[in-house]
Amino acid sequence: MLVDAEIDDVPAAEPTRAAGRRALAYLGVCLVLIGLNLRTVFSSFSAVLPEVTADAGLPGWAVVVLTTVPVTLLGVFAPLAPVLARRFGAERVLLGAMAALTAGLLLRPLDVGDAGHLPALLAGTATCGAAISLCNVLLPGLVKRDFPHRLGLMGGLYTTAICASAALGAGFTYPVFSATGEWTAALQFWALPAGVVLLLFLPVAIRQRHGRQRLSHGGVNVWRSGVAWQVTIFMVLQAMMSFSVFAWLAPILRERGVDGGTAGLIVSVSIVLQMLGSLFAPALATRFRDQRRINTVVALMTGGGFALSIFGPLELIWLWTGLLGLGQGSLTAVALTMIMVRTRDGHTAAHLSGMMQGVGYGVGSTGTLMVGQLHQATGSFAAAGVLFLVVGLLAAVFGYRAGRNRFVGG
Repeated sequence: MLVDAEIDDVPAAEPTRAAGRRALAYLGVCLVLIGLNLRTVFSSFSAVLPEVTADAGLPGWAVVVLTTVPVTLLGVFAPLAPVLARRFGAERVLLGAMAALTAGLLLRPLDVGDAGHLPALLAGTATCGAAISLCNVLLPGLVKRDFPHRLGLMGGLYTTAICASAALGAGFTYPVFSATGEWTAALQFWALPAGVVLLLFLPVAIRQRHGRQRLSHGGVNVWRSGVAWQVTIFMVLQAMMSFSVFAWLAPILRERGVDGGTAGLIVSVSIVLQMLGSLFAPALATRFRDQRRINTVVALMTGGGFALSIFGPLELIWLWTGLLGLGQGSLTAVALTMIMVRTRDGHTAAHLSGMMQGVGYGVGSTGTLMVGQLHQATGSFAAAGVLFLVVGLLAAVFGYRAGRNRFVGG
């Protein structure tokens, strides 16, 4: 599932300079720690959303924008990452992205006087979304390029770190708020680990020499492939549910009467179960000639788990959110696995990955947007429950079609 964003560069980018095993291990730790910072911006905000909304006096439209914009920017900035890497080198772009992420996390809770918190929240959140987009695209390529003999280990650590990032944001933000009494401190806290990783990665990025690359052309045009579009729409539908979990599951639970600390813990455990699903689902999916059954099952698990978290008996909320977590982790993993099993070579896989990220995150952000608008219009999350039943069914349909034993480009 690790696809190199620099695969079309001529000449090929050199591996990161790391003299000896210790230096290579240090680089590996840095890359994993970067992954550990790529989802806290989403889950931390939702963990204290009622407190932020009440204290900052946020209008309904602002809440919708703040939960939607960072996901949209994941798609908008994805095509820019390879361009910047060709010009400056992937390591230095990654360093700049971590600096922007740290700055965005520091900026996000600031009070700018008469205008209140809203301008800083908008600017900081947008900065974080753009920074994470660059990291999403470049980090897998660095892992693949610099650890060719440890892809299984490093790929597992990297993907697990991203899931753990969301779990940490969900589980620890409300306790920090409880300890400090300030939601601003709870959000600003996440700039600390990002800043530490920035300092750790600084010497690695500075040492790297970079020669100018150019883009080579040729290969399969994925934008004209029906299989590629089926896989991409499957990705869109899973992204609609995935980022809605980060943005809205905690507020959904709190509206149902669960206290803030318990809601954060439930979301965190659900995301940990996502990690289990993401570990086992790809291995199961690749054992078969096609992935129609597993794609259909995990899509229905996710949509059903989300709807039951809204409509199901509250006494069984751990069961509903557990079903959601296992389903969502498996769904995300098998959607990404489609990149490899529906392509014949690395170049096509890289282009399909770019298409999936650009369209998947850009259009997938409409999930968080629709949940916010439906809640604002109706005053409850009931309509969102119906929405996710529909999205889950559509994901099952497109997952079935994407899972057929066919290839992009024939």
